[in-house]
Amino acid sequence: MKTHYLEAPTWDDASARWLREQAHKAAIESDRFHIRWMDRYFSGLYLDEINRSRISSVINAKLAEGVTNSTVNRMLSVLRAILRRAVDNWEWLDVAPKITLLHQGRLRIRFLTRDEARRLLHELPPHLADMAAFSLLTGLRAANVTGLQWSQVDLEKRLAWIHPDQAKGRRAIPVPLNAEAVQVIQKQAGKSATHVFTYKGKKITQVSTKAWYAALQRAGIENFRWHDLRHTWASWHAQDGTPLFALQELGGWQSADMVRRYAHLSVHHLAVYANKLALVFDQ
Repeated sequence: MKTHYLEAPTWDDASARWLREQAHKAAIESDRFHIRWMDRYFSGLYLDEINRSRISSVINAKLAEGVTNSTVNRMLSVLRAILRRAVDNWEWLDVAPKITLLHQGRLRIRFLTRDEARRLLHELPPHLADMAAFSLLTGLRAANVTGLQWSQVDLEKRLAWIHPDQAKGRRAIPVPLNAEAVQVIQKQAGKSATHVFTYKGKKITQVSTKAWYAALQRAGIENFRWHDLRHTWASWHAQDGTPLFALQELGGWQSADMVRRYAHLSVHHLAVYANKLALVFDQ
């Protein structure tokens, strides 16, 4: 058994330092969520005790919850980043265990029909229903909705904006508001002096709650995450003929490859060519 000195770094030391150093990240809440989940298996362990065997056990435990491989991979990516930082930057470890991500394959984009969306909004409690509706109308990520402040909204110009340090791609995102999005925001007036969406006057930090999953079950919707509201927004735009270059700007994607995931849902620009070909049948 390896002997450890009292000052030897532990998982708790490493995860706390990671969160401090990465506090500027737009996705820090996601990191915090995964770290809290891993705490139940790694808390109290010295860093060099986190080996491939322990990691394999954690992967199996996560899969046992019924999550997808992509969800497991997001957790593993956080773990791998922390352990690599412990080696390369902090010099707390000599070598980090190799972490191989699970195979994801090419999955179908999960999005709701408008009827499913209406059912879900009907089943959600009011504060979640308003945020979900706003997400469906703007395509904003969960952190940008929960973190939206009144200083980022101009209802007269029907515009909101996400600052670069709040965006995943570190680029400012203009958010045009249609009439329904304006109505959703107007409903929040007077609830908080700072944040648009709140619960009992307090800032919301978590959207994938028991109430969210219970509403999905009552609405008869399976295999659907909060982030899939963004996929739904993009899919509806593609189906309704929004050009992919415009969708890329609306969604704040840096890469056109991310938007091409929705290309198969957009056929308006191809219809004129399809109509050129016809068969002549004997009547």
